[in-house]
Amino acid sequence: MSERLTMEELAALMKTAGITVDPTELASRPDSQFDDYGLDSLGLLGIVGELENRRGRALPSNADRCKSPGEFLDLVNSSLMTGA
Repeated sequence: MSERLTMEELAALMKTAGITVDPTELASRPDSQFDDYGLDSLGLLGIVGELENRRGRALPSNADRCKSPGEFLDLVNSSLMTGA
């Protein structure tokens, strides 16, 4: 697993929340809304928790309020790179 979160990893995390999405589609539409894929705030909260468990570190408190895959990746990767 790379240090940075990828669209492929995000798609796999979404699958654990019951949402199957092609990582290529996520990458081609990073500004689409999570709602467009059927992922609600509870599902995103579950993804944040799973990601924190996998990475062994807390994510920013507003990570579960991101509206799009691109916004989520930017926030998470910024946090992972700075260690904040």
